[in-house]
Amino acid sequence: MKVLLLENIQGLGKKGEVVEVKDGYGQNFLIAKGKAQHATNEVINKYKAQLRKQQELEALEIAQMQQIKQTLEGLKLTLHKKVGANNTLFGSITKDEIVLALDEHKIHIDKKHIEIPQAIKHTGEFDILAKLGHGINANFKIIVEALKGE
Repeated sequence: MKVLLLENIQGLGKKGEVVEVKDGYGQNFLIAKGKAQHATNEVINKYKAQLRKQQELEALEIAQMQQIKQTLEGLKLTLHKKVGANNTLFGSITKDEIVLALDEHKIHIDKKHIEIPQAIKHTGEFDILAKLGHGINANFKIIVEALKGE
């Protein structure tokens, strides 16, 4: 019996491969547990079409990430915070504040994808890393200034 593997199975094959197995093993274990499907032309063609669609979606997502990266790398965000003596901030700049500032520029990134190398507790210019996914990272700068009227 030929089956199309839906997941990697040690000692048998990798996801997407068509392998020959004994009828009982294929029917009673692999197909029954949802680890494989009977390898008919229809099932194989459907799997290949699904794989192509998934690859197209991933390529589109990567293109969007590259576009966001280009936008971010040309960006200097300016944040205003209340300051005390020696230009030290009351509190520090948080990921939430950075995400809100990015949203104002129509760039939407989850705060989990932003990395601040060291705590930002004074005014100045700082480098921030955004991990966008698919191995695409973008560095951008934020400028922290004293709140006007202080």
